[in-house]
Amino acid sequence: MQNPWFAQREPREEEGGIRLFCLPYAGGSASAYRAWSGLAPDRVRVHPLELPGRGTRWGETPVARMPLMTESLADALAKHLDRPYGLFGHSMGALIAFELTRTLRAKGLPLPRHLFVSGSNAPDLPRTRRPIHTAPDTEVVEELRFLGGTPAELLEDPALMRLVLPALRADFSLLETYQYHAQSPLPVPMTVFGGDRDPLVKSGQLHRWLRQTSAAGRLEILPGEHFFLHSAAAKMLTTIAEDLAPLEALPDPAAQRDVV
Repeated sequence: MQNPWFAQREPREEEGGIRLFCLPYAGGSASAYRAWSGLAPDRVRVHPLELPGRGTRWGETPVARMPLMTESLADALAKHLDRPYGLFGHSMGALIAFELTRTLRAKGLPLPRHLFVSGSNAPDLPRTRRPIHTAPDTEVVEELRFLGGTPAELLEDPALMRLVLPALRADFSLLETYQYHAQSPLPVPMTVFGGDRDPLVKSGQLHRWLRQTSAAGRLEILPGEHFFLHSAAAKMLTTIAEDLAPLEALPDPAAQRDVV
C-alpha cells in the first residue's frame, strides 16, 4: 500500500543517493517541487511530501496545528531515516521542517544531516501579519493576492476557491497558532535561503535562524520575491547539492540517536 505522504514515489531500500524530503508552503502541495527531481543531480533523491487535504490527499482533513503535523510526519518518515538525508521547507514548510527535526530528536530518531529553511522568519520572531484563518473568505483571498504565488484565475474563481479554502485556512491556522518554545540548538548544519525582494521576510533578520543550530550555518540570499524557490530553483539545488555532498563520505546514520 502506497504511503500517502509521498505523492511521487516512496523511497526504496535498494535506491542509492541522499534523500531530500521537501515540505510545501501554505496552500501548496507536493507539486510545488515537481521540477526539482529533474534539476537535482542524480545522487540527490528529491521526495516531496504531500500534506493532508491537498494534491493526492484532497479528500483528507487538513492538519491545523503544528504538534499534530510534526508527530504525524515523524511517524510517516521513521522507516526512511536509515541513511543520510536532508530536510527542506519553504515558508510554512520551513517552520514545519524545523519543528519536525525537534520532534525527531525528542523521539530519538535519526536526525537530518542538513536542514534547509527557506523564505521564513526565524521561529522565535513574532508574526506581524494579522490572523486570518477565521476571517471571511474575501479577506483570505486578499491575503493570498498580497502574498503572490496563487494563480489569478484561481483567486477569481469562487467555486474553485471554495474547494481550496479548507486547506488554506488550516495552513494559516497552523502558522497563526504556532508557539515557539526555547530548546537547546539542534546539532544539525543549517542553510537559510532568503529572497532579496521578499516583502514578508527581511533578509537582514535571517541570521536569527542560525541561533537554532550548534553546528555549521550559512545564509544564501537569492534574487526574487517570496516565491523565489521557483524562479531560483536551479541555484537553490546547486547549493543544496554542495551542502549534501559531504554526506556521501559519512557512515550510515541508522545508529544515530540524539535525545533531549
